[in-house]
Amino acid sequence: MNKKRSIIIFFLFCFSCASFKETQLYVYLTNSSKFFLLPAGSIENSLDMLQRISASWQGKDFIFNAWVKADKSGMEIVILNEFGVNMGELSYRNGLVSFSSSPLFPNSMKPEYIVADFQFCFYNAAALGNALKNSGLAFESTENVRRIFQGKALIIEIEKSHNTVKLINHLRGYAYTLEGNFE
Repeated sequence: MNKKRSIIIFFLFCFSCASFKETQLYVYLTNSSKFFLLPAGSIENSLDMLQRISASWQGKDFIFNAWVKADKSGMEIVILNEFGVNMGELSYRNGLVSFSSSPLFPNSMKPEYIVADFQFCFYNAAALGNALKNSGLAFESTENVRRIFQGKALIIEIEKSHNTVKLINHLRGYAYTLEGNFE
């Protein structure tokens, strides 16, 4: 009986430790720089809107719509085609990312990278600056432009206006423009 009890205690201990293990999501902005995703509470302003997205990636152009709801509790994005058909859904809540998509929608991009790009565009500049500094990168921010550098090399550039946000990732070779009412 004692041996059986010891085995049960051992397994309970192992599984209870595993359930408390906390992982923090990150993306590689360069081959050596990890950016840890910020908590949802670091967003500058809440968003609840339809956006038109024009993207260029691996020599292909994509145009689609997305309903974006983001606030201090998290982010939900529903990707829609031009007919309003759901092509995929992305969620970022409590430090977890989930993504599901239609077989017709490109599935090769990791959802953590979409969340990171969203954070570069819409999260608090001071929080981004600290996180990027911890990643060994530099961050510049004005009212309308944000830039991320590795040394003197420009990696990511974001231009914002009242109705467009344009992100260019010079290192990875992709860009997209978000259209909506960002005031």
